[in-house]
Amino acid sequence: MAEHFKIVFEGQLRTGVDLETARLNLAQLFKSDVSGVDRLFTGKPMTVKRGLTSDDAQRYLKALNDAGVEARIEPEQPVAWTLEEIEEPASTQPAFPAPASPYAPPRASVVSDWPAVGDLKVFTLQGRIGRLRYLAWTMVLTLAGLVLGGLCFGIMSISLIAGGLLGTVLLLAFIVVSIQMGAQRLHDAGWSAWLLLLNLVPVVGSFFPILMIAIPGNTGPNQYGAAPPANSKAVKILATLWILVLALVFVGAMMGGWEKVQDEVEATTGDYEQTLPYDDDSDDAAQPAVPVDPADTGDSSDTDEDH
Repeated sequence: MAEHFKIVFEGQLRTGVDLETARLNLAQLFKSDVSGVDRLFTGKPMTVKRGLTSDDAQRYLKALNDAGVEARIEPEQPVAWTLEEIEEPASTQPAFPAPASPYAPPRASVVSDWPAVGDLKVFTLQGRIGRLRYLAWTMVLTLAGLVLGGLCFGIMSISLIAGGLLGTVLLLAFIVVSIQMGAQRLHDAGWSAWLLLLNLVPVVGSFFPILMIAIPGNTGPNQYGAAPPANSKAVKILATLWILVLALVFVGAMMGGWEKVQDEVEATTGDYEQTLPYDDDSDDAAQPAVPVDPADTGDSSDTDEDH
């Protein structure tokens, strides 16, 4: 009985050959598509060809080497009709994953498996809150700041140092909580909390807080968490009251600014009028001078001397 050989391949690449090139060469060699040869790169021994003579095995081995992979020739054992020797089908997972292109889109989902509704936590930079809840929380924080500020002034009337220290601590706490609430509001719109630094930029910082109130939040989960819970009745009432307060403050500031402008205009007009000449002086200057006859002056002096 003539001896037969088989070609065994375990997914090794030749030196200097990358996986993509080897896959393309093998697909062309076996006249298959590229995805069809991926099962050869599992890392497990795979029999590529059976029943070959020694010369045929050498030709197949050379063709595989030219394709950029390493294989080996093994003598083929007689077929054993036992269940123990039946090989388990190999996995189709390639031993060497294809190199990821830097221009390929990300395969991972941006949005994690978040629950339908997130939890509410005030003192954290994580999570999301909507526009109305942001307004309601801001109103509560402002009222608490006013009450505690009045308490600080009362303590300062007794002890200036104690009141000043307490006021400093409360001011820092107010800033920290404001940042936490602003971060959650930006997260609801899918924006980074670092955008809060825009409040420190001149001109931009004057209207960015308004933008934080105006921008709508994402309807579903985003990269910062699940959607916030629905607004309660108390949240809606507090948000409406805060909007009215802000509107009254804005109108009062505009009216105060307009009155200041009017006062400035009136003061400027009065200063300008004071610099103008009076009407009496102008009339006297406009009248011509009456000439004096020197003869009349001389005659009266001579008459006095004769007498």
